[in-house]
Amino acid sequence: MAVKDLSVLLSVILIVAMLIIPFPHWLLSILIIINMALALMVLLTAMNMKEALEFSIFPSLVLLMTLFRIGLNVSTMRSILAEGDAGKVIETFGSFVTGGNVIVGLVVFLILVIIQFIVITKGTERVSEVAARFTLDAMPGKQMSIDADLNAGMISEQEARERRDKVGREADFYGAMDGASKFVKGDAIASIIITLINLIVGIIIGMTQLGLPIGEAAMKFSMLTIGDGLVSQIPALLISTATGIVVTRAASDGNIGSDITNQLFAYPKMLYITGITILLLGIVSPIGILLTAPVAGLLFLGGYMISRTPEPDKEQLQEMEEEVQTDEMKSPESVVNLLNVDPIEFEFGYGLIPLADTNQGGDLLDRIVMIRRQLAIELGLVIPVVRIRDNIQLQPNEYRLKIKGSVMAKGDLLLDHFLAMSPGIEDDSIEGIDTIEPSFGLPAKWITEEMKEQAEIFGYTVVDPPSVVSTHLTEVIKNNAHELIGRQETKQLIDHLQESYPILVEEVTPNPLSVGEVQKVLAKLLKENVSIRNLPVIFESLADSAKTTTDTELLTEYVRQALARQITNQFYEDGEALKVVTLSGKVEKVIADGIQQTEHGRYLSIDPTSSQTILEAIASQVEQLSLMEKTPIVLCSPAVRMYVRQLTERYFPQVPILSYNELEANAEVQSVGVVNI
Repeated sequence: MAVKDLSVLLSVILIVAMLIIPFPHWLLSILIIINMALALMVLLTAMNMKEALEFSIFPSLVLLMTLFRIGLNVSTMRSILAEGDAGKVIETFGSFVTGGNVIVGLVVFLILVIIQFIVITKGTERVSEVAARFTLDAMPGKQMSIDADLNAGMISEQEARERRDKVGREADFYGAMDGASKFVKGDAIASIIITLINLIVGIIIGMTQLGLPIGEAAMKFSMLTIGDGLVSQIPALLISTATGIVVTRAASDGNIGSDITNQLFAYPKMLYITGITILLLGIVSPIGILLTAPVAGLLFLGGYMISRTPEPDKEQLQEMEEEVQTDEMKSPESVVNLLNVDPIEFEFGYGLIPLADTNQGGDLLDRIVMIRRQLAIELGLVIPVVRIRDNIQLQPNEYRLKIKGSVMAKGDLLLDHFLAMSPGIEDDSIEGIDTIEPSFGLPAKWITEEMKEQAEIFGYTVVDPPSVVSTHLTEVIKNNAHELIGRQETKQLIDHLQESYPILVEEVTPNPLSVGEVQKVLAKLLKENVSIRNLPVIFESLADSAKTTTDTELLTEYVRQALARQITNQFYEDGEALKVVTLSGKVEKVIADGIQQTEHGRYLSIDPTSSQTILEAIASQVEQLSLMEKTPIVLCSPAVRMYVRQLTERYFPQVPILSYNELEANAEVQSVGVVNI
């Protein structure tokens, strides 16, 4: 244990000892001086901090300091009542500070108590309550602001995490300060009670046990009581002042000393006016000019010196900023920063700025937050931050979505219109601008708000522009999720899994599979719209299969079979058989005979004529299934599934290719077509 930690623990033990064991007078005097020094140190630290969280230990420190003072009060009270003496420090405060006058000492003590209890402590308690309540009320808004800045690309994930931690720590701090102010208030009340006990009981003990006359007993114990009260109240007053400074401190770039001098003396003319007022006060009143002239002279001198200080020229500051920016652009670091490519970018023309501008009612940032949460649940992948920016090179109503710097989708929006998608039967009375729905490529129309209600009556699906763009964004990200998971993202998922399943992770990576090989398996699953959220099952399958092979294609097939229940539920509708298209034995044999084994793995190699014939047969069956408004699914044997996928993914990327082993045994399957050649 560090010496500093040990010293704090020993200090707490010392406080407890003071409550029980009588201490010698010389030790009590040293502890009283230490108490004053600590209180002064706390006050100066509170004045020097820039924001409250820089002194986050303050609430706990107030409790320890209060306990230390109470321990001292108990020890000194024991010495005063038992021995009629409490050390040199208390005796000095009782006689020297008060000038040997009991009445003056009592008045000074009462004034200190009134200042601390009624003025400082009462105000600090109220400010602490208000600050704690306002901080807690502002937490949701601050969290939403952080999420909005993160999605807008203004801050990084690390900065967002730090800001969220700071918001949480602020709430905890001001909540603790609300309680700490009660410690200060209780300490003031305890000091008054202890002083009254010392005074009354001390006089009684002096008369009955020490045999002193009432006047001498009153004089002796009054001096000791006043001295004890003063050495206790002065540190308490410093701590109360420090508490008030902490809870009233607003965040700034400087400490309280620099802020006072910079802001109070920011206007030299006010010093001249104040100096003239003080000078006139000495002339027109009996106070006399001899007393007011020096103060007025200091104010005039201060105003003159501040006004002579040259203010920085705005043009010069602007030139300096431009030079700094130019130097930054010339530096190697700025060139390196230009190489960064955002994982996801959303760009739009100036006509679509209201979509993202919260001041104009735009909720795109909030929608993107919900999209990231939705895809995290659906895919099991943490979608990177979406960088949102306007681009004057685009048409006013145009937007486009980039993934890793490449344009993956684009579209146009009319903010003052609604997108109406036909139910299948067009109605000539619905007038609008013909267009294509960007997410699924369906024919649609941009209609006015007046036409919206009529379109809904005729069965049209009507959506607003923000919903159009958020749906498009969701579908594009979902279809390209396999490009968003790299080794770094895979490592984050593995680290998260390791918190709950450390043995499972250790059995898979780094041996026998590297992070890169695990990433390839996860990417292949996402490419076929299979969620990777159930990582424990995926890693269980990898742990079993990686003992026999490290071929990522085969490993993916084993994982898919382990996820049979999940894949079945993805396509299976309760109460209705799963409509599938199967491959004939002849087609499967052609594909199986075309599998080539090389040192780099297996791949499908069949002649172009057979390939074209198989694709045309699959296209015909898929089209018939689509006409039945069912999801077209191709079902084949496990041995050829991945090769069928290789054959069809370029032409039918959205058509699921499943094997018999990927369906639950109790799933009802109905074959509605056979692919034959």
